[in-house]
Amino acid sequence: MENAALLKAIIENAIDGIITINERGIVETINPSACKLFQYEPSEVVGNNISMLMPQPYRKEHDHYINRYQTTGEAHIIGIGREVTGLRKDGSQFPFRLGVSNVNFSGRKIYTGFIHDLSREKEAEDKLKEYASHLEEVVEERTLSLKQSVRELQRAKEEVSQSLEKEKELGQLKSRFVSMASHEFRTPLSAVQLSASLIDKYAEPLHSPQISKHVNKIKNAVGNLTTILNDFLSLEKLEAGRVEPSYTTFDLIKLAEEITEEMQLMAKQNQNILYQHTGTSSMVQLDINLLKNCIINLITNAIKYSGENSFIEFNTEINSFGCAVTIKDNGIGIPENDQKHLFEAFFRAHNTGNIPGTGLGLNIVARYAALMNGRVDFQSNVNEGTSFTISFPAQ
Repeated sequence: MENAALLKAIIENAIDGIITINERGIVETINPSACKLFQYEPSEVVGNNISMLMPQPYRKEHDHYINRYQTTGEAHIIGIGREVTGLRKDGSQFPFRLGVSNVNFSGRKIYTGFIHDLSREKEAEDKLKEYASHLEEVVEERTLSLKQSVRELQRAKEEVSQSLEKEKELGQLKSRFVSMASHEFRTPLSAVQLSASLIDKYAEPLHSPQISKHVNKIKNAVGNLTTILNDFLSLEKLEAGRVEPSYTTFDLIKLAEEITEEMQLMAKQNQNILYQHTGTSSMVQLDINLLKNCIINLITNAIKYSGENSFIEFNTEINSFGCAVTIKDNGIGIPENDQKHLFEAFFRAHNTGNIPGTGLGLNIVARYAALMNGRVDFQSNVNEGTSFTISFPAQ
């Protein structure tokens, strides 16, 4: 009796549903878990055919098996050991795994069905399939998008290649034109400069201030045009990568004194260039032509942007760290908002007014200095002047 009570308690409290039927498929017992799964009270199931818990086509097949048993005496239980579908009282269906065992008891066979609900597993499986399907759609969509992007990138690459080829051709044309124009313009400018000098010489006995005035205008105009041509030619060579430093050892003081003498002739009335050197050594190893171009460019700017009756300080220094060249003026200065663009090609500060210039000089100075591993620094205040320093590390 104690074992029977224990067995009954186990069946009553089992998580899975347990149903026993006889050889004709009539339900004899059903535990609470099975009642909960099928939504029936025990009294509504016990004594009825198990097919009441089966949806079609399982019910029809089960009826066929029962008829065969009644005719042949051979039993067959549908769904043994596989997943089947159950029918609830409200007409809804749910999946479950069915395990069946048969026992001979009191001279007859009793079949026990063990029902494990698969609703959550199937729901999770369906969600997984849905997610997988969604992922496949996303992957397909992304793949199509990537293919489209690749095609667009390919087209863009071809367009860029064509544009670069055209730009290269235009660059070559521009380079040839600038080179040709610069050289061709030099010849008539030289002739104009020579003629102006001769006119000035021949008119000297006349002591005519008007002749001297106009001759000076011609000379200044030729000088400005020559500077413009030199700037364009230098920029063209830099852009084409045809400028390579040629290092030699030379006397920096001697070069600076020659430049000072040359630039003093171009200075405005009572505008004096004061040169000074600091350091016991005067020898440096740089590209003398690139350095001379940088210094002349900076002094030319100091002359242009400073007034008459002013001083331009030109200093050189050689120490253990390297050498430095500084040109300082007390001219119009550079507005603070313009200073960040100062070394850009063709940029000119907003306060330059009608003062002639191409906006290339400082760009060329910075690039020439960089070719010699140097750098350009400056300080400037509007109406107080500007100081430029080119620094080169020790060799």
